[in-house]
Amino acid sequence: MEFGGRRAGMIAQGDRGGFFPFVKRILIHLGLVVFSSLLFAASFPNPLIEKGLPLLAWTAYVPVFFLIRRSNLPASVCWGALYGYVSYGLFNYWLGVFHPLAGVIVGLIYFVYLAVLFFFLKVADVFFPRRGYIIQWIIWISYEYLRTLGFLGYSYGITGYSQWTLLPVIQIADLTGVWGVSALVVFPSFFIAALLSEGGGTAGSAAKFLFREKIPALAWFAALAGTLVYGFVSPPDYKDAPRARLALIQLNADPWKAEVPGMEMEQYRENLSVLRRLSGEALAEGPEPDLVVWSETAFVPRIYWHTAYRDDPPSWILVRELLDYLSAQDVPFLIGNDDARKDPVKNPFNDHRVDYNAVMLYEKGKVTGLYRKLHLVPFTEYFPYEKQFPWAYNILVNADTHFWEKGEEETVFSVPFRGREGNFSFSSPICFEDTFGYLSRNFVRRGAELIVNLSNDAWSKSLSAQNQHLSMAVFRAVENRRSMARSTASGQTCGIDPGGRIIAMAPPFTESWTTVELPVITPDTLYTAWGDFFPALFTAAAALLLISGFIRRIMKAR
Repeated sequence: MEFGGRRAGMIAQGDRGGFFPFVKRILIHLGLVVFSSLLFAASFPNPLIEKGLPLLAWTAYVPVFFLIRRSNLPASVCWGALYGYVSYGLFNYWLGVFHPLAGVIVGLIYFVYLAVLFFFLKVADVFFPRRGYIIQWIIWISYEYLRTLGFLGYSYGITGYSQWTLLPVIQIADLTGVWGVSALVVFPSFFIAALLSEGGGTAGSAAKFLFREKIPALAWFAALAGTLVYGFVSPPDYKDAPRARLALIQLNADPWKAEVPGMEMEQYRENLSVLRRLSGEALAEGPEPDLVVWSETAFVPRIYWHTAYRDDPPSWILVRELLDYLSAQDVPFLIGNDDARKDPVKNPFNDHRVDYNAVMLYEKGKVTGLYRKLHLVPFTEYFPYEKQFPWAYNILVNADTHFWEKGEEETVFSVPFRGREGNFSFSSPICFEDTFGYLSRNFVRRGAELIVNLSNDAWSKSLSAQNQHLSMAVFRAVENRRSMARSTASGQTCGIDPGGRIIAMAPPFTESWTTVELPVITPDTLYTAWGDFFPALFTAAAALLLISGFIRRIMKAR
C-alpha cells in the first residue's frame, strides 16, 4: 500500500535536487515546527503575555498541519514527535521546578503522543484526499479528549482553554464542555492548511478550493455566529440569588518548603502564624464570612496522625495550637492537610502509615467533613505500577517523590449561612483536580452548589503556571453554571461567577486574603447531565472514518 502519491512524497524526494536543496527543505520544515510551537505556547498564559493571546490559537496549528500535507508518512511521524517535545517544552517550561523528572517525563510523553497523532493525521490525509482536513479535525478533538483519561490524564494544553478570557466564546461549555470550544478554534487551522497546500499558491487554485469547500466553511461560520449569540444570551441572571461569603487566605509560600534546610518545623510554625494573622484580618473586616478557606496542605503537620499517635512531640504541639485556635472560632474553616492513618491492609510495612492529600472541614475545632483527593498527579503523587516496573518506581522514590493513596468518595460539604437562614453545599477538588471537567461535574451531580478549589502552585514560582491553572478552572464554573472559589498558596486566589467571570482576586505572590460573595444558583446544564458526550462522538467518528478509509483503500488496491 502506498501512502501519499506525489504530494506526500515531497520530503522523500527532496535529495533528488541535490544535498543543499534537501537541507534547505529540512530547515524550512524545522522552522514550521518551531513557529507553530511558539504560536501554541503564546496562545496560553506565558512569561511575556500574562493571560496569553487567545486569538493566536485560531491559526496556531497551520504551520504543522501544512507540514503534514507536504510530508510522507515517516516524516510526519518524526515532525510530530519533535513538535510534541518542543511545544510542550515551551508551554510547560515550569514543570522542571515542580519535580526534577516532571519536565522530562511530560516531554517524552508528548514526544510519543504527537508522533502517534501525526501518523493518524497523515493517514487521514491519504485515505481522504479531497476532504482529509475534516477527518484530521475530528481526530484532533478526539486526541485532546483521550489524553485527559487514565493514569496519564493531563488537561494542560487543551486548545479550548486558551480562550478563557473570551467569555462570549466559552459559554457553549455548558453544552459541550471545553471540547466544543476546541472544535471551533482548531477547525480554521486545518482548513487554512488545506487551502495553502491544495491552492498551490495561486489565486485561481485558492478560489477553486474555496468554492469546492464552501459548505464546510459556511458551516463553521454559522457555528461561530451561533456560539457568539449564545455567548451573549446564555449567562444566567443571578442578581436575586443568595450569596455565600468565603474568606480565601493566601499564604504566599510553598508550605512544604523551608527557606532554611533543616528548619522545617520553624517554617511550619511561621506559616501557621501567617495563616492565623490573615484569617483574623478577614474575620475582622466584616461582614463575617460563612467559611474561611486555607489552601492545599497549608498546614503540613499531619493533624489526625499527630493527634492519634503523638510520636513526634514538636509536631503534636503545633497541631494542638492549631486545634485550640480553631476551637475558638465561630466560623467554619476549610483546611488542606496530609491525612495520614495507620492501615495495615494498604500498607503492611513499618508503621502502616497511609497518606491522603485531603481537605478537612472544621467547626469549633472538630472535623465535620473530609475529602480525599481522587485524581492524583501521575509519577509525582501516584505510580500504580510498582510491581510491573520496579526500576521506574525506584527512580521516583530516589527522586524524593511523595506518594499518596487515592480517595474513594466524592464528598459534598454543607455549612450554614451566617446570620441568614439555610445552608449551602460545596465540594473541594484539590490542586489540578479542577482541570478535569468530569470531576467537578460529578461533584455537582452529587449536590454541590459551589466548587471550592484548594491549590498550591507556589512551587512553580511562575505567574504563567498559575494563570494556566486558572484558565481551566474558569471552564468548570461555566460547564456546570456553578460559582467557584479558589484558595491557593500564592495565586490565583479568586472567585468566579457561573458565567466564568472573575469577580475578585487576591494579588499574586503576596500574603493576602480576599472575601468574595458568590451567587448560589443550581441550574441544570446539558454538560452536567450528559458529561463528555461531545468528544466521545468525535472519538467514535474518528475510529469509524479511519476504519472505513482503510477498508476502502484495500478494496481499491485489489
